[in-house]
Amino acid sequence: MINHPIIGEVNFTPSNDREIAKQGQDIYDRLIRPQVETRDNLGKIISIDIRTGNYEIDDNLLAACNLLQSQFPDAMIWAERIGFNAVYAVGGTLTKVELS
Repeated sequence: MINHPIIGEVNFTPSNDREIAKQGQDIYDRLIRPQVETRDNLGKIISIDIRTGNYEIDDNLLAACNLLQSQFPDAMIWAERIGFNAVYAVGGTLTKVELS
């Protein structure tokens, strides 16, 4: 279990899914990626509370989200597959990204 408050509580209320995705990607890229994008975590799922920056890492999407939500019931969760361009691929392939 990983619980690292990255940004503290943020007053962020998105009006649509795009805003959630944009905020999640921004937090991951700027604050979390350098810490978690390692060979040991490659391919694992990270779930991030976009209001606080708290996150959990697990091999399974639901497990990562449930772990985070068990500690922060009001978490607004965004997820990413570490080291890849998507969590899942439907009708395509996942592409690895360069490790930091």
